[in-house]
Amino acid sequence: MEFTKGKAKVHIFDADEDLSVSLAKYTAAMSEKFVQERGAFSVVLSGGYLIKYMNKLVEPPYVDSVDWAKWHVFWLDERVVPKDHEDSNYKLAYDGFLSKVPIPPSQIYAINDALSAEGAADDYEACLKESVKNKVVDLSATTGFPKFNLMLLGMGPDGHVASLFPRHPLVHEKKRWVTFIKDSPKPPPERITFTFPVINSSAYIALVVVGAAEAGPVHRALSNDSESSDMLPVQMVSPEGETTWFLDKEAGSKL
Repeated sequence: MEFTKGKAKVHIFDADEDLSVSLAKYTAAMSEKFVQERGAFSVVLSGGYLIKYMNKLVEPPYVDSVDWAKWHVFWLDERVVPKDHEDSNYKLAYDGFLSKVPIPPSQIYAINDALSAEGAADDYEACLKESVKNKVVDLSATTGFPKFNLMLLGMGPDGHVASLFPRHPLVHEKKRWVTFIKDSPKPPPERITFTFPVINSSAYIALVVVGAAEAGPVHRALSNDSESSDMLPVQMVSPEGETTWFLDKEAGSKL
């Protein structure tokens, strides 16, 4: 099922296989578009089940059609743990996806896991600023924040995105590109995360959401009810460009 809800495109799939194929096709098309337009593709990954649904990208025909040498991969948020730790989003993405495609290692931007949460956030923000300086990542003329070509987001059953949780002060951060959290309600407690000004400066955002527990937040996010003073973080996702939702039938059951 496909339909438009406000400014968002919504796709609901009966089978995981169909969702994975559609996401691969979409991501490959975004890669081709930006490689042709600017010679590079800046893509942001989150953790969780998103990586599982990207598995079709490493299979034909997509794996052979993508210009992997032009990819620059960043992390939306990261747990402050060693890169080989089971909680690491880097490890999840590397083992499940990145190790199977020929992206130059220098174009995969992991956090410095030797630093504290605060230090890692400062270091990653410096990395983003260097990437903007080197034209790897565009700068939004509207907001002055980095404008990634594509962000691939997941969502938790509480409506959180990145490591921006409901009713946490960080959802209102307006100046930083990358910040840190030491009291995450979801373990592990120490993380770094992109802020909403960076998320919402994106050219394109894909939200991949599966499971019945996510149906309520999905409904709230797509109901166009932004008047509530108690908005979920997912309701605050509003990019400069286009948002596309990839939902399984459980997550989309209340639409």
